[in-house]
Amino acid sequence: MDCSLLLKNIARHITLTREEADYVTSFFCLRTVKRKDILLQEGQQAKIFYYVHAGALKAYHVSKDGTENIIMFALNDWWVTDIYAFTTGNPAVMSISAIENSTLLAIEKTSLDKILQQLPVFEKFFRIIMQNSYVREQLRTIQNLSLSAEERYVNFVNKYPLFVQRLPQKQIAAYLGITPEFLSTIRKKLSKR
Repeated sequence: MDCSLLLKNIARHITLTREEADYVTSFFCLRTVKRKDILLQEGQQAKIFYYVHAGALKAYHVSKDGTENIIMFALNDWWVTDIYAFTTGNPAVMSISAIENSTLLAIEKTSLDKILQQLPVFEKFFRIIMQNSYVREQLRTIQNLSLSAEERYVNFVNKYPLFVQRLPQKQIAAYLGITPEFLSTIRKKLSKR
């Protein structure tokens, strides 16, 4: 199993010795999934944290009226889980599924807890990625409350140009909290500028 991308991801925030890197990667399992495979269903226990080696996933919540609300996307070199359920042991409040055929590196909570106990430097790594995630979600919440749909879309395109190329318009609309038809109208308007 090739863990070089995972180790580069980790190395952006902390330095591991060769022995520590081998120890960490020994806990990850390779998992391949097909498009539309469900990795976590709302209401289940979230016992796995995923690193996306290649492919694309979405984390989403389905409202009572059946509307899919996308919480986040995870493409190559991203991490994803239902962090609420993963950390508390409560049932998942969102589902995770594959948008594309994907290759993942998965670590179980018990294994991650063991690494965090054995390697305090790895606890620093997870603190940093959790802080980054919190900042991203806080800014997204503020944008959803204060920006128009067009402004949110422009910000999304500027911040995640690769996502716009790879993700279906319907799913981008679900992430932005608008209908696909309204997103189409926004895109047409912007293309005329």
